[in-house]
Amino acid sequence: MTNLQAILLGIVQGLTEFLPVSSSAHLVLVPWLAGWTFEPQAAFAFDVLVQMGTLLAVIVYFWRDLWQLFHAGVSSVFRWDFSQPEARMAWLLVLATLPAAASGAVLRDLVSESFSRPMAVGGFLLATSAFLLLAESRSAAARDLTRLTWIDALVIGIAQAFALFPGISRSGATIGAGVLRGLERRSAARFSFLMSVPIMLGAGAFEARHLVGMPTLGEQIVPIALGFLAAAIVGLLAIRWLLGYLAHRSLRVFSLYCAIVGVGTLLIGMVR
Repeated sequence: MTNLQAILLGIVQGLTEFLPVSSSAHLVLVPWLAGWTFEPQAAFAFDVLVQMGTLLAVIVYFWRDLWQLFHAGVSSVFRWDFSQPEARMAWLLVLATLPAAASGAVLRDLVSESFSRPMAVGGFLLATSAFLLLAESRSAAARDLTRLTWIDALVIGIAQAFALFPGISRSGATIGAGVLRGLERRSAARFSFLMSVPIMLGAGAFEARHLVGMPTLGEQIVPIALGFLAAAIVGLLAIRWLLGYLAHRSLRVFSLYCAIVGVGTLLIGMVR
């Protein structure tokens, strides 16, 4: 992987991790369409570590919220008092993380296989498009996060579990599920970004254990570092932009984008 390829893929990761268009789909499709081929171990190391760039972005943007939630959640256990809003939110985030964590352990091989099938990615993008359109068609936009229930958190968490497959956008699935449950778009996006931290930390730690002793890792340090920085910087900007965008606008433009890319992927795959 060249430095330029790493920077471009880092930008793609940072931009599409938080926009509801599926970062995993784009990391599969961009090299496929560009004709780039990477050594499997090097590609795996890059994918794992560049995702940590977007994790850094969300931690930097929400660091005050995350610290308050962590402190309140831990304190609530020692006091056995879960009535405080921050403590309640912290445990709702834990609940929302469980479905994806369990599904990831059970479906790991099936999910890994889907990353080598661009046609499947195109189909999953069409599913994301349809789900975003469904969410917008039934949007009530009546509640903020202070009125989030454990059922809301569980439904959003189940939606996140489907996003293990490339093409099913994690942010699209979780924001869409929140909107379907009656959350304001901006509130649904905020919860989506906050719940990305534990699942990305867990997934990164689980996959990073395979990097230990990888013989080609040292050769890829510079491209990985460039991709990491690009993903972190662009991811931070994407979070800020999307929260502002969803305060006044709908998810339909992202639904249209996913439909166009999905159909285009299927057509190109059939031609090839």
